[in-house]
Amino acid sequence: MLSLGFIGSKLIEMSSDVRGLEFLGSYGSACLAFVAVAIYVPLNTVIAAKLGGVLQHLSVRMQWAEGSYRTELNALLHRSFHVAVLHGERAQNVVNKRRYLDIDQTWASLNRVTAGYMGFELVHNFIGSRIVAYAPGLLPYMDNKVSLQHYVTGAELATALINECSWFIHVMPDIATLRANARRITDLANAIETVQRPEAFYAQTGLYEFQYTKQDPALGLTVEQIGLLHAGTELPFLTADRLQFLPGEWTLVVGESGSGKTSLIKAINGLWAHGRGTVATPRNIRTLYAAQDVKLQAVSLKELVCLPDPASDYPDTRVAVALHEAGLGEFIDELPKDGRDGQSWDLLLSGGQKQKLVLARILLLRPGLLFLDEATSALDTQAVHAFYQAILDHCPEATVIAVMHDVSPIRSASGVDFFDSVLTIDRGVAKKMPIAAWRQTAPR
Repeated sequence: MLSLGFIGSKLIEMSSDVRGLEFLGSYGSACLAFVAVAIYVPLNTVIAAKLGGVLQHLSVRMQWAEGSYRTELNALLHRSFHVAVLHGERAQNVVNKRRYLDIDQTWASLNRVTAGYMGFELVHNFIGSRIVAYAPGLLPYMDNKVSLQHYVTGAELATALINECSWFIHVMPDIATLRANARRITDLANAIETVQRPEAFYAQTGLYEFQYTKQDPALGLTVEQIGLLHAGTELPFLTADRLQFLPGEWTLVVGESGSGKTSLIKAINGLWAHGRGTVATPRNIRTLYAAQDVKLQAVSLKELVCLPDPASDYPDTRVAVALHEAGLGEFIDELPKDGRDGQSWDLLLSGGQKQKLVLARILLLRPGLLFLDEATSALDTQAVHAFYQAILDHCPEATVIAVMHDVSPIRSASGVDFFDSVLTIDRGVAKKMPIAAWRQTAPR
């Protein structure tokens, strides 16, 4: 602003009258210069803003394309064995080419627009400094009212005025990049804020009328008037009037594949998006959800066992005992390590070892309410028996709700049932019954 004030005052000092604008007096050429700048610079600024919007859009698109490509490569590292087994290299190559083509086309468009903007800026500077700046003083010079030196000096002052007013045009590419980065960060921040309010987040795409409350631990877990829906549908695919899970009760959840067993477990834990119902969990009772697919974070083995609690809350001896009782005693010496040879535990451990790691977590944390969603699918029958027996021995008061497809190992080695009741899901209706009654109705 100081620079503009200085240049403007100098233009006014050097101004002279202009033929046809005698009413302006000696301020004629200065007024013409100000009008030319006031028309030329805003017009080009609008064009620059439009081009900057295109640059911003392409920058956001480029960030998305690069992120998608990196995600695909990262996923390939985790499923490379499966791709090799299926000889799926050709299909994977098609996916990689599609992702790379998106990057290549976006990058080419971004380069073309960037080059076009550079050309626009050069044209703007040339016209501004050679035509717009010299035009206002041309008539006084032709009428011999000002000298050549005076004319050139005034034009140079007008050029400086145009440059000072064109700062937005010169920094527009940087502003576009900054806005693209800011949009990416703010979108991420908004997403993080939104998912912390699941009710509002889920309600954006469908019905969400779940109510979660706490009740006396002596009443266990109660689920009432449950109805689970998919996004965009109005009819529930799974319903239940009232389900009661008493303290220390073990319940087996059975049903055909796709009947909604996992969906029900997710809904009880507040992880299902759409539906209605009331879930009352026991007050001051620790809950633990063990899923079928175990994904391990890149932290130390001790931290993996102690999750979600800090590793510092448990001495190494307790964690080592839990690992040993879960059948992972060979890893006790590696508790402080986050992997081997640069690979994380998620890549090093097999599916069965990951599920045993979850068992070690259960034995360490001693939850009072335990959900097992196909948590033993990667274990053989003997290991499944050991899995449930360890929970029964170390968490005798826990309420256990387990989803299983293979129900053959639901009895201990001595022939005693692990489970007290069975929750069946048939034709979209969930019903609970004693295990003895279920054995009489279950197909052999």
